[in-house]
Amino acid sequence: MNCFVHEGRAAIGTCAACRKALCRDCVGQESPRLVCRACVSRGAVYGYEYKSKAQLGGWPLVHICMGMDAATMRPKIAKGVIAIGNIAVGGLAMGGVALGLVAFGGLSVGLLLAIGGAALGLGLSLGGLAVGSIAFGGMAVGFVFAVGGGAVGGAVIDGQHCSEAAREFLARNLAFLPLPPSCR
Repeated sequence: MNCFVHEGRAAIGTCAACRKALCRDCVGQESPRLVCRACVSRGAVYGYEYKSKAQLGGWPLVHICMGMDAATMRPKIAKGVIAIGNIAVGGLAMGGVALGLVAFGGLSVGLLLAIGGAALGLGLSLGGLAVGSIAFGGMAVGFVFAVGGGAVGGAVIDGQHCSEAAREFLARNLAFLPLPPSCR
């Protein structure tokens, strides 16, 4: 196997981050794992991390982190009262994958509120796919109310169905939203 950059040189191993073969000249980090200069320079391994000194219940008030753990080569996880990162767990969690009381992300799981591409929660869920007690989304599955392009639940408003109970719920709680004409 030859180096990805220097095709005429024998590779001494592969980069733990990007998996490309590298020669001795292309090594950016040797310990705990081999990492190429390109991945080290763009921060693929170390990324960024900030953790506040203030804590609440043993969790940092704010934890922001992105990138990979150099020892395990696994993504870093932000854990805090306010957690922001590629993977975030906390009271208020924001990230590609977010888990918390209130969660915003590509995949969000929130106990009170979940907003994201796929939003799963026990309370209010808003997203392309929304599953929760009250769900709004392209595809909404609501245990109590569901509003969306396609909706499944106790009381629904979608392209083909309009439940009077769902309409009344919207009128009472979300008066700023345009309401469909009365359901028939």
